[in-house]
Amino acid sequence: MRILVTGGAGFIGRPTVERLVAYGHDVTVLDLVRPAPRPGEVTAVPGASLVVGDVRDEDTLLPAVRGSDVVVHLAAKVGLGVDVDDIVDYVSANDLGTATVLRVAHRVGVGRVVFASSMVVYGEGAYHCPEHGRVAPGPRRLADLEVGVFDPRCPRCDAVLVPAVVTEDAPLDPRNVYAATKVHGEHLLGAWARETSGGAFALRFHNVYGPGMPRNTPYAGVASLFRSALAAGRAPRVFEDGAQRRDFVHVDDVAQAVVAAATADAGPGLVVPLNVGSGTVTTVGGLAQALADTLDGPAPVVTGEFRIGDVRHVTASSDRAAQVLGWTAQIGLRAGLATC
Repeated sequence: MRILVTGGAGFIGRPTVERLVAYGHDVTVLDLVRPAPRPGEVTAVPGASLVVGDVRDEDTLLPAVRGSDVVVHLAAKVGLGVDVDDIVDYVSANDLGTATVLRVAHRVGVGRVVFASSMVVYGEGAYHCPEHGRVAPGPRRLADLEVGVFDPRCPRCDAVLVPAVVTEDAPLDPRNVYAATKVHGEHLLGAWARETSGGAFALRFHNVYGPGMPRNTPYAGVASLFRSALAAGRAPRVFEDGAQRRDFVHVDDVAQAVVAAATADAGPGLVVPLNVGSGTVTTVGGLAQALADTLDGPAPVVTGEFRIGDVRHVTASSDRAAQVLGWTAQIGLRAGLATC
């Protein structure tokens, strides 16, 4: 197949393209390639064509998409951002970028798309109240956070809730700008699929880590931030009490999930959302300690600090990806961290 991968020179894109090429597909990468490569530095994956450009630029995007069987749309501005001043950049890169990809795909007759979504679309994960059963918590209260009560409360009885795993039918409840752009991206994908009879997968990646993850940037994920601190000889700083539940999935497993989706058929007019995680619950503090052990670095420091836009717990079942794509994660956390 001919496959266009936007963001194909990035953290998740590069191992995805490597696998697609290895399986014999004709792959074109469209990427801004930032930071700009040094003279003589190779940025393309061997065997793939590289187009340096922005997905929002239709003059660049159109010839790159033309003739493709599938578009894999990984390009995005990621992370929680620094402050509200980032809002325009996120909306432009993610919402306008996705809209442009979908319009161009329609114009040239490409009817299959794989979209990089995120577990952040759920906001807080699934929760159980001992008295009221499954409930959806509202935003955490600043007064609770300031006194170290980090778990959300039941909206009916005010009891502290017990976390559970999220399935793809859970309501979407974005809690920050990045999350809002990913929800909007899925909605745009749905509109495109209905109006064009195209088929798409929306892959809701969990916390991705592994070799090549971005470092020394406030937009990086928590694994990257901890890794950067340890590389500099500093103790990782863990927010809240470190008991936040997450699912850390290795980038090679994520790349294999993208390949599986790119070579599968979602069905006409359908968008199939799929959680892509390891299936193992890990606390943020546990990740920091595991990284410190792996790198023989200083022990993590639990700070009690918090960010109002963070969610407390979000872990999900990836059983549907196994059923639909035949994909399951293969790399355990300790083995995966050794590759970082």
